[in-house]
Amino acid sequence: MSERRQFASRPARPSSATINIRNLRLRTFIGFNPEEKTKKQDVVLNIEIHYAIGDSVLQDQVDGALNYKTITKQVISHVEHGRFLLLEKLVADVLGICSDHPSIHSSSVTIDKPHALRFADSVSLTLTYHAESVGTHKFLEKAS
Repeated sequence: MSERRQFASRPARPSSATINIRNLRLRTFIGFNPEEKTKKQDVVLNIEIHYAIGDSVLQDQVDGALNYKTITKQVISHVEHGRFLLLEKLVADVLGICSDHPSIHSSSVTIDKPHALRFADSVSLTLTYHAESVGTHKFLEKAS
């Protein structure tokens, strides 16, 4: 019984957090068909960012927090001002923006292209970044 009280009285000290940005609806040039090159299309972004948090954030200090508004503004600007032939390129670019901070452990980006197929609601692609595997990817890129 005393072990249980001791555990319950210890405050939880989280070491990581997850930011989820859901259903961010933007418009961009996406595709390689002639009509896709001249008319912006809707895309729907879902972003998940896992990052390390320190004691300062738990003390309600803004300076130690990862600013999701700044990240979102960068994503919006890149997507809305860009032109992409492939969904893979668009997702990879957004993933790069969402992984560009030293406290980020991993991130995942899914982008849906509504009405891309005649009988489907949308087509989507997901790419994931893991900080611990970055060195491996760079090595593979140099070797190819």
